[in-house]
Amino acid sequence: MKNTFFIILSLLALTSCEKEIDLDLDDKSGSIVIEGNITDQAGPYTVRITKSVAFTQNNQYPAIADAQVVLSDNTGQTETLHYVGDGKYQTTAFTAVTGRTYTMKVQAEGKQYTAQSTMPAVVAFEGLAQDSFVFGGVTTYTLLPIFTDPIALGNRYLFSFTVNNKPKKTFNVFSDNVNNGLPNQRPLFLPNDDSDKADAVKVVVGDTIHVEMQSIDNNIFTFYSALLQIMGDNGGGVTPSNPPSNISNGALGYFSAHTSSTKDFVIQ
Repeated sequence: MKNTFFIILSLLALTSCEKEIDLDLDDKSGSIVIEGNITDQAGPYTVRITKSVAFTQNNQYPAIADAQVVLSDNTGQTETLHYVGDGKYQTTAFTAVTGRTYTMKVQAEGKQYTAQSTMPAVVAFEGLAQDSFVFGGVTTYTLLPIFTDPIALGNRYLFSFTVNNKPKKTFNVFSDNVNNGLPNQRPLFLPNDDSDKADAVKVVVGDTIHVEMQSIDNNIFTFYSALLQIMGDNGGGVTPSNPPSNISNGALGYFSAHTSSTKDFVIQ
């Protein structure tokens, strides 16, 4: 399986770095891949189940259409999801709120997979502030997410953004190990790739940036953080190991219960 993640990781520092990460998991071809998301927004919520393929094959992951997927929480709520196609299973009446712990159970191909995730409290996403800098004659734009980290230590955030609704998405991971309890000071660095590559993105005046802020639990923070760490451990090598999933029994992927808030910003 070949997945590409674009990560800007802020760990123990106020600045961020950006790296394109290719997970070349040809040795994991045929493994089950589970992607589950529950948010504080209205459902339905979706769990997608596919099989990984060798990175030499087209990125068309075979869907698993005959699994049983059950979501529950620590208040006794439970629901069996229904299949809607393309490996996706959805809820009908399941509700999600902050502070609860959610459990996902998947029965597929004779094996059972489980995962838990606790949805953190909402941290208000107040807005975005633009800035820019010039290096080598090239202007790079930044957006500063405006929010104040709660006083309690241990908050984790996942930011993602797209440019002009293009499918290419950039992820950013923040922790409060630095700047705990204070207004955020870490910007999102917007793409400035003016190469001839088909998927190159260069942000210019007039572009619309769609930003999502998630408050995530520590397992999901570890999952995304590990993507960049893996590349560092391998010196940019070709075949890094998989990021640590919070799903049991060797499944790839993740199960995340998180808050979600979005903002759009037009570059001036």
